[in-house]
Amino acid sequence: MSLPHAILTALLEKPSSGLELTRRFDRSIGYFWSATHQQIYRELGRLEEAGLIRALPSEGPVRGQKKEYEVLPEGSAELARWVDESQDPKPMRDALLLRLRAAGVVGLQGLGPELRRHLALHREQLAKYEAIEARDFPPGRDAVEDRLRRLVLRGGIALEGFWLSWLAEAIEEVEDAAGAPGN
Repeated sequence: MSLPHAILTALLEKPSSGLELTRRFDRSIGYFWSATHQQIYRELGRLEEAGLIRALPSEGPVRGQKKEYEVLPEGSAELARWVDESQDPKPMRDALLLRLRAAGVVGLQGLGPELRRHLALHREQLAKYEAIEARDFPPGRDAVEDRLRRLVLRGGIALEGFWLSWLAEAIEEVEDAAGAPGN
């Protein structure tokens, strides 16, 4: 996924200013595609230059007023093209996995507490996702747009479930290895 496509998606859902986009990224899209305030503003400029979005006309003086953007037909066409394109899965890059592998050659050091810390963080994230699901997807919300948004959220919930299970296994293995002779 790319930031321009994430922004086009968000703007098609609702025309917004850069600040509103940043807030929306923090509350939803950012759970699976993060971007800083500066990255969003830079990309808004590029999308506008490319003719994919435009700033909505302001009702008053422009100075000091936030610009709101909307997607132009060319932007909708680009997003549809991107949705239809084939893309291979990306390999996972996670420093914790690499650190665990490195512990096999340099020793366990403080890896146990770090794994437990990650377990707590993933529990917190799962609780956030479940709260969002309960709040935003009550029974009966079955418009296609809602169903697809919930599907993305369910992917996050399943991923957090994976991490909880894997981290529990990793903690058990590390504790067992720490107690083994020679460690």
